[in-house]
Amino acid sequence: MNSVVMSQGAEPKEILQKAIDGAVPAILSYLSKGKWHVAKVLLTGLSGQTLSVQTVRSHNKQQPINIQIEQPVGISYKYEYGKFVFDTKVVDLKPPADHTSGGTIVVDVPDQIEVVQRRSYFRVNVPESLKVNVVIWHRRQNEDAADGTPKLEKQTRDYCQGRLVDISAGGAQVVLVGEDQNGQKPEFRTGQFVGMHFTPLPYQTPLVLNAQIRNILPRSEGDNVYLGLQIVGLEASPEGREVLMRLVGIVEQYYNMNQPKAPTDQPLHQSPTIA
Repeated sequence: MNSVVMSQGAEPKEILQKAIDGAVPAILSYLSKGKWHVAKVLLTGLSGQTLSVQTVRSHNKQQPINIQIEQPVGISYKYEYGKFVFDTKVVDLKPPADHTSGGTIVVDVPDQIEVVQRRSYFRVNVPESLKVNVVIWHRRQNEDAADGTPKLEKQTRDYCQGRLVDISAGGAQVVLVGEDQNGQKPEFRTGQFVGMHFTPLPYQTPLVLNAQIRNILPRSEGDNVYLGLQIVGLEASPEGREVLMRLVGIVEQYYNMNQPKAPTDQPLHQSPTIA
């Protein structure tokens, strides 16, 4: 069964209305000053060909959402059997009604919504037969292409080596190995946005992704650490969703490679014994 379902025509409005009725939390991804950012939002209403999205206030320290009218954004949310993703464009911005609520972002209703099956967001371990090296580097302002794609030439500054431990369509775990290119112990912090580069399988085209560090855990075997990463920005453009679909395929490949193989030293069919 395909892990991706396309919803077009009248279906997007029906899908969005279900999310609105169920008060399903969503994630808004957008570019600001050359960097990807994410914010928690709530889909609140449909009017004609527009969708209203209300920002969610957080008790934690949170940067203001810096977006402009006509700016492309991506929206994703999990509901029932999968994760719904689409890109759209901002058409209006409305201030908060009071101090207890966030502002409202009005966007175009998308022409289509892609649904990634829930199983693609379960983490799968990298098969034991593979050693997938990862380059992780600090993000700096205005170092990306116009669409937010990390520029590979910027890997030569503030980068370190790691190894991929597990991956899903939405995130990954990487164990950092050794020191950075300056011989220093790499320093990262929770919430930081980083770039990552790795080749999932031999002879494949490398993947270059943006990610946010969600957690940092010490490694029991030594001084190295594990980084828990959330992949960001793929919902906001057709090109990004192509990368997302590739990730879905990689997750399925790794899952299949991890399945135990049937014994080969026994015949598949055995003739009945004649007494």
